[in-house]
Amino acid sequence: MKRNLSIYWFTAPALLVLGCFFIYPIGLSLQMSFTDFKGVGEANYVGWENYDRFVSRSRYMNAVWVTLKFTFAVVVLQTLLGLIFAALLHRMPAIRNFCRAVLFTPAMMSFVIVGYVWQFIYSPSSGGLNAVLELIGLGNLTRGWLGDPDTALYAIAVTHVWMFVGYTTAIFLVGFANIPQDIEEAGRLDGAKSWQRFWYLELPMLAPSFTVNIILSTVGTLKTFELPFIMTRGGPDRATNTLSLEIVNNLFGSYKFGFASALSIIMLFIVVIVAMIQNSYLRRKEGNT
Repeated sequence: MKRNLSIYWFTAPALLVLGCFFIYPIGLSLQMSFTDFKGVGEANYVGWENYDRFVSRSRYMNAVWVTLKFTFAVVVLQTLLGLIFAALLHRMPAIRNFCRAVLFTPAMMSFVIVGYVWQFIYSPSSGGLNAVLELIGLGNLTRGWLGDPDTALYAIAVTHVWMFVGYTTAIFLVGFANIPQDIEEAGRLDGAKSWQRFWYLELPMLAPSFTVNIILSTVGTLKTFELPFIMTRGGPDRATNTLSLEIVNNLFGSYKFGFASALSIIMLFIVVIVAMIQNSYLRRKEGNT
């Protein structure tokens, strides 16, 4: 009995922090989402009006679609690059620590710095990307990357991947380190080449690393607004206008606290549903490997 009470006492601080900074704000946002609160004055109950506005106006559904498209591009590219980098570094222990530190460096930089640096790289007049394309004879591919609705979202996705691929690489490196050495030695003794050992032995045993990476990158990317806000402000033609940007614009631009709260609840619902589906699917895949 005393042991059970001590466990509760040790978990009480964590539960208090969780309740104050997570559960209570969500409950308050849910309550506010049914009002027309504007930050000051009285909050009038409007029922489901804010949610009906979200469903009936195409700009908000488009923001959800942009968010999902951006998340898919980031997760796929970041996972593939992280896996490639980790596989290479796993086979090059002499430079592993140095390269891991280099890959982590962008993640330690401010979103503002990264956004403005890549804004300059994508610049149509003096940007480094167009200059390199001209230099190697691919001048026909130059364009205003952030000013073109067809490329702006993917340009920001590349920036996001560049910033956080180090995390993905580190998690995959941990997965490689947990593979028993006797399995790799058995593969060598059987005459398997490096790519064969990777494809048939290592890749199936990296299933837990795939689960962690995909879920973390998906949840983080669904909530992102810094890079689209800094680099394009949601343009051009709302091509990079994510759901998070809509929340910020309605909250601090239009002072529609009630509607912004409704958008926040919708985004929370999307994040939870996507994470649950991914976790269920990836855990089943782990069990089959």
